[in-house]
Amino acid sequence: MERWIGTYTVDGYTIEYSVTGKIGTPVLVMRGGHSNCHEEFGYSFLIKNGFTIITPSRAGYGKTSKEMGEDLSKACAYYVKLLDYLKMDKVHLLAISAGGPSGLYLASHYPERVKTLTLQSAVTKEWLTPEDNIYKIAQTLFRPPIEKITWKLVSRMSNLFPTFMFKMMAPSFSNLSNKKIKSKRFDTDMEAIQRMNNRQRSVYGFLIDLSTKEITIKNLQAITCLTLIMHSRHDGAVPLEHASYADQHIPHSQLCLLETWGHLIWLGHGSEQVNEKLVEFLTDYVDE
Repeated sequence: MERWIGTYTVDGYTIEYSVTGKIGTPVLVMRGGHSNCHEEFGYSFLIKNGFTIITPSRAGYGKTSKEMGEDLSKACAYYVKLLDYLKMDKVHLLAISAGGPSGLYLASHYPERVKTLTLQSAVTKEWLTPEDNIYKIAQTLFRPPIEKITWKLVSRMSNLFPTFMFKMMAPSFSNLSNKKIKSKRFDTDMEAIQRMNNRQRSVYGFLIDLSTKEITIKNLQAITCLTLIMHSRHDGAVPLEHASYADQHIPHSQLCLLETWGHLIWLGHGSEQVNEKLVEFLTDYVDE
């Protein structure tokens, strides 16, 4: 996969980003938790169909300044500055998982820069709260400098015991039993998760994601572009109600419920339909 990694510094803040694919229709991707500009899930099919993918490491991830993440207003203003720097006037916007709030805010406040919005397994309202056990665990395991040790251990265990780690991690991605997941997954899914574990880091980004609570119903109602909402019925990380909530409040939305085995909708049986549906949605767009 042809990819170029760069950094852009403005006003004392640094944004790390990647550009994947040859010159084509631009898609700006807001990746989810623990992900950065090196992510690759879902990219190959878009590239084959003539799209160029721009992926910033969101605030606090990779080399992107954590200070940009003080609030979504500030972060999104700098994502727009990145588009200006890259001379990209208008883009398709793809927001994934914990990158959902960034995508929703960007689409609602900068409609002139967004052709379409696609939400994939996306957080669209309050997600984890300080009372949730997962929130408490995350505050410990994914805070600097502990997160570096956490991911080093996860990576090492994934490389040594991929089957064991897949079974251990599966409940965090899916509400299905391991037996049902096995019937829905491809043989290559374990290898894909192994590679994912080798490239993921939290740095300061995931703690910023946990504290983000700025998205309101008014933000969703203000989105004017066509919006595709894709969510697995079996998502164990971001409940299905997030997709229903977005569909209820975004004016020009269409809800696409998936039968993939969980949160990582690019894996397993049904993932082909995910790619095809997304490309169909993006190519059907006609600029006004």
